[in-house]
Amino acid sequence: MALQFENQIEIIEIMESFLIKIRPSEEIKSKLDMNYKVEDQSVILFEIRPDWKNPQEKREYNIAKATFVKKENQWKIFWFMSDLKWHSYKPKEKVNNLKEFVKIVEEDKLGCFWG
Repeated sequence: MALQFENQIEIIEIMESFLIKIRPSEEIKSKLDMNYKVEDQSVILFEIRPDWKNPQEKREYNIAKATFVKKENQWKIFWFMSDLKWHSYKPKEKVNNLKEFVKIVEEDKLGCFWG
């Protein structure tokens, strides 16, 4: 089930504000950019970079994911490991809102999201 419309407006506002803070300058956007997408109950943050084999082709590289669990009214946090799978972010597995998720990703105290 997809997120409700009211939630989608809040998601757009929060994530667009976050992108403004973290996006690289215009000069390097062709080599590195950031974006997000909403898939079902999840918001996924990702990098956009040229493919190393074919620089004309762009690839998305997952960074972080927040999945809304309706029955708990919380967001579960995941990070994308080198095994190409999502893993629960153990220091703080759940947050009450998307703003908390964004703050955790931005701080990245353990280097899970930004390396």
